[in-house]
Amino acid sequence: MARGRLRVYLGAAPGVGKTYAMLAEGQRRRGRGTDVVIGLVEPHGRRLTTRMAEGLETVSRRTMVYRGLECTEMDLDAVLARRPQVALVDELAHTNVPGCRNEKRWQDVEELLDAGIDVVSTLNIQHLLSLADVVQEITGVRQTETIPDEVVRRAEQVELVDMTPEALRRRMVHGNVYPPDRVEVALTHYFRPGNLTALRELALLWVADRVEEGLRRYRAEHGILAPWETKERIVVALSGTRDEEALIRRAVRIAGRIPGSDLLAVHVSRDDGRVGADPAVLAGHRALVESLGGSYHRVADEDVAEALLRFARAESATQIVLGGAYRPLHELLGDRVVARVTRHAGGLDVHVLTHERAKRVEVPALPPLTGGLGRNRFGWGLLLTAVLLPLLTVFLTTVRGFGLAGVLLVYLLAVVGIALVGGVYPALAGALVAGVLADYLFVRPVHSLTVARVGDASVLVAFVVVAATVSAAVERSARRARRHARASAEAGTLADLATSALRDRDDLPALLERVRVNFALEALSLLQRDGAESRRWFVTASSGPRPPERPEQADTEVAVTDELMLAARGRPLDADDRRLLHGCAAQVAATWESRRSRRQAEALGERAVVDRHRAEALRAAASDLEAEVTAAQGALERLRERRTPVTATQWAALCDRSQQAVRRIGALVGDLLDLSRVHAGALDVHLRPVDMDEVMAVALGDLGPGGHTLTLEMTEDLPDVIADATVLTRVVTDLAAHALRRSPDGEPPDVAVRTADGRVEVRITDHGPLDVEAREAVGAPVPVTGLVPRLCADLVQLIGGELQWDATAGGGVTAVLSLPAAAGSAAGRAAD
Repeated sequence: MARGRLRVYLGAAPGVGKTYAMLAEGQRRRGRGTDVVIGLVEPHGRRLTTRMAEGLETVSRRTMVYRGLECTEMDLDAVLARRPQVALVDELAHTNVPGCRNEKRWQDVEELLDAGIDVVSTLNIQHLLSLADVVQEITGVRQTETIPDEVVRRAEQVELVDMTPEALRRRMVHGNVYPPDRVEVALTHYFRPGNLTALRELALLWVADRVEEGLRRYRAEHGILAPWETKERIVVALSGTRDEEALIRRAVRIAGRIPGSDLLAVHVSRDDGRVGADPAVLAGHRALVESLGGSYHRVADEDVAEALLRFARAESATQIVLGGAYRPLHELLGDRVVARVTRHAGGLDVHVLTHERAKRVEVPALPPLTGGLGRNRFGWGLLLTAVLLPLLTVFLTTVRGFGLAGVLLVYLLAVVGIALVGGVYPALAGALVAGVLADYLFVRPVHSLTVARVGDASVLVAFVVVAATVSAAVERSARRARRHARASAEAGTLADLATSALRDRDDLPALLERVRVNFALEALSLLQRDGAESRRWFVTASSGPRPPERPEQADTEVAVTDELMLAARGRPLDADDRRLLHGCAAQVAATWESRRSRRQAEALGERAVVDRHRAEALRAAASDLEAEVTAAQGALERLRERRTPVTATQWAALCDRSQQAVRRIGALVGDLLDLSRVHAGALDVHLRPVDMDEVMAVALGDLGPGGHTLTLEMTEDLPDVIADATVLTRVVTDLAAHALRRSPDGEPPDVAVRTADGRVEVRITDHGPLDVEAREAVGAPVPVTGLVPRLCADLVQLIGGELQWDATAGGGVTAVLSLPAAAGSAAGRAAD
């Protein structure tokens, strides 16, 4: 069975006409005789959309109950059983109600396509998964319903339903998108002109990229290698030298003269083992290219010219920009990159831009003075030259019979030894000194630098050449050995850092300390930019004394990401150390990202806890408010009934009951507002020693008039407690009032204040009814519901105390409030 084909109408925002276009396509196919049904359409009350659906067969929806509400979804089984040729399914990114076979509607569409049914659907650009973060940054709204881009890319046709922001806003004003009561809010928030323009550009770019993918696929399928100039793409080749910024800017100016063109910068690094460009320079080039709107790429190949051409053809480039020839002498001897690219470019336009360095002739650089062996061995080589050659000369002049060839062979062995110890320069010096000594002492005429025979002169020249060649070979081997040793050390360092990063996954300071110690730096800090365009930096983590707080305070800077930078203070780092530090920066970036992800997860967890507490508080408030509202309504209904005789006493009692219920409702609303302030962190708390005698006196006074009866027991010489006096008084008052409401008449609540284990406990016991589970859990903590207990628990936690509810043996519940005693008091000293 052939798989069905998918057609998607893509819009930049709600209201551009996607559903209308989908229904119009259905009517068009129905007019051609195609079997078309509506699997699901959401007209949202729009008259034109509803009218366009008239005449099309509609499959009945499936009704489901979720959280007490009736919801309708597409009946997938009914559509499969109906088996039409084309099904119209609206809102491809929709999330189905729990209980459906698939979580997402696009998964339902996949089943229809697998069954051979063609599907026409709709989608807004903000629902694409890859653009969710971008849309949130633009609109400030997080999209909860998303769809993977790959699902839409597999569609046979994606048609953009476009509308200018001004036209869409006019449609909204006319009431063609939202009801009148929602228009003003929508126009001032999501549907602002800037938001709509940005969303429209996103939609156009996404569709253009898909068209480009289709074009590339067509060219690949038909073997078309020649570039098609559907869009100008300019490739600028970078060699990695420090003075190529002018080349990049000139290439940007060339691309800027062609509207809609793309700039691609590419650096080809050789894979033949030769040392490449400085990573710091390449990082600077990358930052410059991306800041100017281009894209940066790196490829590895031994043949630079062939790699450039292959990259340009793969990217369908139309122009290549190259810098003028300024290659060193050893590269001039081989094939010229510019000449080869120009010769094999074919239909590509090649721009060769002149360069300041092209005016200078470069000379191959000599090896450094100390070679590849270090300063110590260089000094030992010079010392060996000064000591060994005189000793050998004394030996050769004393022991006769070696001949000129034997003398030169002995000297050659000495030069090789010097090269092994000190490198090329001490060996060259030794070769020249040995040649002069052999000429002066062993070549006729003796004790003269003149050479009588041509053969002796040739032997001396050959000796010096062989000695120099051997010295150069030893130097090269030493350099390679040192490079390999350094590579091994770098690999060990990176492996050590990777192990440390895995062991201390989120310990960024420990990782920075490891990097600082490995590079023998004085201080190292990880700086983060305060905003993408800001020049302000702040320290995220650091190691060592006085770490740099800004890039200009550092001796070495290494860019980690666009917003992170490693700033080091201490010894200067050479190119190899900087390259290794770049590798370490990748480990630092991974650890920083891991820590940020963990903190985001913790923040989400804390938000979930806050949401759960808020939901519990709302449920408690709803329960308390329901009882009071019911009492107030009952009293008011009795007052409104004129047929039932009501005495003056009954009338006064009903009025009092109504007034009490209204006051209670107002108090509950105030408690709910206070609870929201606590959760929002908007309640100021000042912890200090508080006198419990004053707190109890104020709390009992706050209960107000009305003949409240309490049994109060307080220990003498109570210590002060550490708390906020206002918050503590509020908690004690609310707990006492709660106990009074629960206690029956004639059984007043008991309040006891005493010390226990260096803390002060306030125990408030009511005599209200208990459920079966609470009666069975005498002496153990029991859950207590209600808004007042929830608010008191949160307030006590805010001031550093503890609150729990225990079931009592005689019935009722005891609220146990425990607070730390102030230092210096009797209880505090006993606890110490």
